[in-house]
Amino acid sequence: MTTQPHIVLVRGDITEQHADALVNAANSSLLGGGGVDGAIHRRGGPEILAACRDLRASHHGKGLATGQAVATTAGRLHAEHVIHTVGPVWSREEDRSALLASCYRESLRVASELGARTVAFPAISTGVYGWPLDDGARIAVRTVREAALPPVAEVRLVLFDQEAYARFDEALNG
Repeated sequence: MTTQPHIVLVRGDITEQHADALVNAANSSLLGGGGVDGAIHRRGGPEILAACRDLRASHHGKGLATGQAVATTAGRLHAEHVIHTVGPVWSREEDRSALLASCYRESLRVASELGARTVAFPAISTGVYGWPLDDGARIAVRTVREAALPPVAEVRLVLFDQEAYARFDEALNG
């Protein structure tokens, strides 16, 4: 039986977090983009892009599949590792909840393999990918509670604005 991690909500910028691992809401190319992905690449510096290019040249030639996770250096960020995961685009026609849960589950698995004790997540898929905040928060909190593995002891859900913070607070404490 695993012990649940301490889940902490933080309002702010994930690139300013001090943690063993920061999770990047990446796009499948692993080569940077907008939102969290762009911010992590910009703040982390060229080391992250170089590591992502190495991944593309070896195991992930076609990119990273939705719901999967892979780690690189954190470059100039206040972390040891960045765990890149590709969230699903929200759809009214197709239930992609399992893919969103997989992002959190696979990121936690990778974090555990890396020996990370503290992991910081953004609200995966709730930005430009259009996932409704209430549902994204529910899936994130449930999955983190169910899937965290030792030595992960603290999971921070880093939320960019007050609305996201409020929805995640409801999911965590409601």
